[in-house]
Amino acid sequence: MLTDYTRSFASVVEAISSARSFVHFEFYIVALDKTTEPVFGALEEARARGVEVRVLFDHLGSAGFPGYKQAIRRLDAAGIEWRRMLPVRPWRLQYQRPDLRNHRKILVVDGEIAFTGSQNIIDASYNKKGNRRRGLQWRDLVLRLEGPVVQQLNAVFIADWYSETDILLANEAPARPNAGAAESTVGAETGSLSCQLLPSGPGLDNENNLRLFNHLMHNARRRIVICTPYFVPDESMLIAITSAVQRGVEVRVHAGATSDHILTHHAQRSYYEMLLASGVDIHLYDQPYVLHSKFLLVDDETAVVTSSNMDIRSFALNQEINLLVFSQPFIQRMNTVEEQYRADSHHLDLDAWRQRPLYQKFFDNVCRLTAGVQ
Repeated sequence: MLTDYTRSFASVVEAISSARSFVHFEFYIVALDKTTEPVFGALEEARARGVEVRVLFDHLGSAGFPGYKQAIRRLDAAGIEWRRMLPVRPWRLQYQRPDLRNHRKILVVDGEIAFTGSQNIIDASYNKKGNRRRGLQWRDLVLRLEGPVVQQLNAVFIADWYSETDILLANEAPARPNAGAAESTVGAETGSLSCQLLPSGPGLDNENNLRLFNHLMHNARRRIVICTPYFVPDESMLIAITSAVQRGVEVRVHAGATSDHILTHHAQRSYYEMLLASGVDIHLYDQPYVLHSKFLLVDDETAVVTSSNMDIRSFALNQEINLLVFSQPFIQRMNTVEEQYRADSHHLDLDAWRQRPLYQKFFDNVCRLTAGVQ
């Protein structure tokens, strides 16, 4: 369980440096900067010693950030295979709906080690002058995994690579002998976990992530913890949350006091009064940090660590990855992370929130009208 932004990159570099056969690398945002330089160096070294390195990144997700073009040049110079996911380049006859994006974060090394979570391959400031001027720094959660679940993540990468290249990597899904329950490196401990991977996205029916979240919340008996940077729920999720409170379940939402997405941030704020009045506890992570971790904890039994935000875009338009984990020791570790987030946050008070300026209420509600297209 990797909660330090820089140390998570160090763990990624260590894994890539150990690669013998292949590295499958898929992220929503990929940029070259001082923080990610060691990752690109490890990819170059792996390719130089004969490892098959394949890189996927979302076109529009990456293109808007400084370091994107430098990343492409670095990959080309190293002879690394890479593709833009869901490219929007009509001048190259590459075009599809620009609102459909691949938001997954996956790294698989030799079919034995994998990483997934919320963190992109970019500096914690996201390289923008405005972010640096405001002192914004992202906070993320990444899991390093071993065991059968690695093959599930690799299968998602293989499907995404096929969708962009028409090449099926059938020979790069080796079965691991004597595989039992999936293993996860959690801090300094390695424990046996029961894991299931659920990809979601517009290419899959039924909005898997939304149905998973709602199902777990409808079946909660004691506690629900939601951590998300963007919280714009649809009606079904609002019903799941408020119904849980009404039957005596403690519901806690962690979100950010600030954000880099103005419209989404203010649309999110428009839900706070109703949630607070219904009995939901809301904790806002203090500025200048942007809480970007994404997870759901239910009772002391179930966790979902995900690339998915709790918003309509993630439910209907983004390709996401959701890791469902059943393990009390893992939940205890997640509780420690959540407690730290709570210590670095302030609790939102209903009466104080109702007293915010009228112009803020107006802007929040106007932004809510755009929630379905953000």
